[in-house]
Amino acid sequence: MTAAPRQLVLDLPHRAALGAEDYLVSHSNAAAVELIDRWPNWPHPAAVVIGPRGSGKSHLAHVWQLRTSGELITADRLTDARVGEMKNNTALVIEDLDIGCADEQALFHLLNLARESRISVLMTSHVAPGDLDIALPDLRSRMRALPIVELLAPDDVLLRAVLVKLFSDRQLNIEPAVVEYLGVRMERSMEAANRVVAEVDRLALAKQRKVTRALAAEALSACENAGGTE
Repeated sequence: MTAAPRQLVLDLPHRAALGAEDYLVSHSNAAAVELIDRWPNWPHPAAVVIGPRGSGKSHLAHVWQLRTSGELITADRLTDARVGEMKNNTALVIEDLDIGCADEQALFHLLNLARESRISVLMTSHVAPGDLDIALPDLRSRMRALPIVELLAPDDVLLRAVLVKLFSDRQLNIEPAVVEYLGVRMERSMEAANRVVAEVDRLALAKQRKVTRALAAEALSACENAGGTE
């Protein structure tokens, strides 16, 4: 008897939705969302969003970048030359302060420029500015004085809403029981939600099966074995 051919899975990229309409709000991220919504009426030209990995900092930063028509750069690529170009811009996102700043003097100059030229700067970090390893005393003092808003790990309401949104983005019909099953067992982060939903999508296509709790369990196990969830 001839074995049935295996289903060919096309590993097509899934574009992340980063618009404001795609950013779901709950208690865990309300303060950060309020900061974004309050712009350009900020009391200070610069602010820092902190939160654990997978809490949605990058998504929020992209929302603000689109709103301000600003630019985005990671801290390890910030240089004095890049700061010089900011004189013609009005907004800049600096991501991942915790990975280290390429040029501390450049960041200090940028914060001075923001104060003098009404440039808005939004920075993201895994840890609070006061816990960053900054050698330049003036910059260390300046960073500690900046307004901070914190993104918490997704709460139950937000995590389940994100799962529903991600499944919907992939045009997968799911039962509430599947969302509930994943919500109580998976790592509480946006990154984990994306990984699990992507694996469910892959398995559903490969096995030509509808999304059930059993398939979700298989996807969750695959992610855990790959080190993708806690």
